[in-house]
Amino acid sequence: MTTLKSKLKADLNAAIKERDELRSSTLRLTLSAITNEEVAGKEKRELSDDEVQKVIAKEAKKRREAAEAFAQGGRPESAEREKAEGEVLAEYLPKQLSDDELRQIVTQAVEEAKAAGAEGPRAMGQVMKIVNPKVAGLAEGGRVAALVKKQLAG
Repeated sequence: MTTLKSKLKADLNAAIKERDELRSSTLRLTLSAITNEEVAGKEKRELSDDEVQKVIAKEAKKRREAAEAFAQGGRPESAEREKAEGEVLAEYLPKQLSDDELRQIVTQAVEEAKAAGAEGPRAMGQVMKIVNPKVAGLAEGGRVAALVKKQLAG
């Protein structure tokens, strides 16, 4: 068993003992998502820590999107619950890049792409190829793409 998955299980047991309903339900859902990922496909496999982290990131993104949807739909209690679940999951993810750090990485990538002859909005794919390996797991894709578009536009 991977270290991250075993940490999740240990934290789930602790949350159950402490009667922390929010934390225990969030960790249960996350562990079941990990199990679903492990049995997806033709044969069962054990996920690596990186793959487990990707599943957690996907679950955290679901929580953010659900919180937004609930807030727009006029259901603030549900939105708060989703935000709280997202905060629990954020503890298991690496710290996200700040806007300034991300802007520096994107600016360097745009300059590299321009040096290679790509300019304007059509260079988006080339810039993303340069940026993605540098920010994998440290910044959400939508945030990165929006910043790249903004810098390529002018």
